[in-house]
Amino acid sequence: MALPQPEDLTSLVLRTDFADESAWDALCAAFDALDDHRHATCVSDRRFAGAEGAGLAEEDGAAEEDERVFHVFLADAAALADPSYPLLAVDLEDEPGRTFRVPLRWFADVSANLSLANMDFAEFADVADDEGGTFRGYGDA
Repeated sequence: MALPQPEDLTSLVLRTDFADESAWDALCAAFDALDDHRHATCVSDRRFAGAEGAGLAEEDGAAEEDERVFHVFLADAAALADPSYPLLAVDLEDEPGRTFRVPLRWFADVSANLSLANMDFAEFADVADDEGGTFRGYGDA
């Protein structure tokens, strides 16, 4: 089965942790508060409970080409427990299963550049810090 399709020019955010409904609701509201543009297509579907990058990459790789997603952000337990919402970004195309974390503060920039194919996944993953594999901008913030 193909992954859900994100709305045009947004990134797919899959909920993988279902322990805290209020944390999920707060994350979805935080996306809406980023600015005047939509950046995320939030999907809360229990079939993705506990899903990880490698399994999602395999699922996406088996989909028809016009149904492929190429990257996804996971709202896992770590992301939903932290007020900065460090979502787990997962490459589904070039290096399937490669990940880095992106706090909500930088989500709009990362999402827009990946959705428009202005930048590749690796350009963000390569500058993620060593402590937690977290993208923290390009030194200008």
